[in-house]
Amino acid sequence: MTSTPTGDHADTGARQKRRRSATLSLNRVRPRNIAVVMAATLVVLGLNTEVAVADPEPTSRASDTIGYGPELRDEAAAFAYGLAFPDAAPQGANDWSCKPDEAHPRPVVLVHGTWANAYGAYASMSPQLKQAGYCVFTFNFGRPVVRGQGLDALLPGATGDIEESTKQVATFVDRVLAATGADQVDMIGHSQAALETRMYLKYEGGANPEDPARNKVKHLITYGGTNHGTSLDSFATLMLAVQAKLPPGSIDLHEPFTQVLGAGGVQQVYDSKVVAKVNEGGDTVPGVDYTIVGGIYDEVSTPFDKTFLTAGPGATVNDVVLQDGCPQDISDHNSMLYSPRAISIALHALDPVAHPDLVCSVNPWLI
Repeated sequence: MTSTPTGDHADTGARQKRRRSATLSLNRVRPRNIAVVMAATLVVLGLNTEVAVADPEPTSRASDTIGYGPELRDEAAAFAYGLAFPDAAPQGANDWSCKPDEAHPRPVVLVHGTWANAYGAYASMSPQLKQAGYCVFTFNFGRPVVRGQGLDALLPGATGDIEESTKQVATFVDRVLAATGADQVDMIGHSQAALETRMYLKYEGGANPEDPARNKVKHLITYGGTNHGTSLDSFATLMLAVQAKLPPGSIDLHEPFTQVLGAGGVQQVYDSKVVAKVNEGGDTVPGVDYTIVGGIYDEVSTPFDKTFLTAGPGATVNDVVLQDGCPQDISDHNSMLYSPRAISIALHALDPVAHPDLVCSVNPWLI
């Protein structure tokens, strides 16, 4: 004989039955409905897988110039002025109403090097390019979003990650093309800027491998470019020598040197993955004419001839030793941008008909 549950026993049985029913219902809907609900929730909250794996926040930034500094022909004086007024533009640059003409069909974009800024690098060259009839543009890049305890806290720019900085270069070139209506620019770069501009050509849209006629850059002119690595004023030589003496798996000296010198500096050393990436598949891209200037007194991009490039298919390369035919020019790594001969090389590369001759005069080392 079966008894019928009453009171609390009946309530308990009913609750257990409802739980079993709910569990069975949940099991039936889980394969489809829960997946749909979760996916919809993720989309509403912006947490789908593509968004969740976000790009890291940039550690450096670019900035426009503000105002103008004086035209200076002395590198040390220009560097000092650039430290005091880090946002100043060199004379002749950043006239956003400037339009290229038939004789000067492409604007010229100037890109500074490590621990430098637009003014300190181009206080002499920019006004001379403008006087020659070119639309000239420049900016500051690679500035830390949060300043550290090293040289990035003291010096005006290009201490940030090189690949981040390359994106800043790409954005600026697009602004110049849009403002001027030109199809292409010519670019001039110093030191680290050789890597930046070449990275831009290969990886950030500066060149069109399918149709080189549609490249955004026609001429690239570099001075003291760290194209195949650098000793970084012997800091890198010291770092790599000490690293080789340390036991495998011990401290990586790249990290403390990065904190002191900035990522952009350390990424130019001989063993850098950035240097390897830029040179992967060859030094050049089709459709670009390269003028690569090295100086025998360069104490940073050493050996100086490591700056030189080898032309690949569809490209031309003119490797120039600054002192060839002008031994009295003893420019070093930084002062070469203030060399009358170096500036005449740029003008000749941009328009050899209008500027057939190279200047030769004294230009000092580190002054």
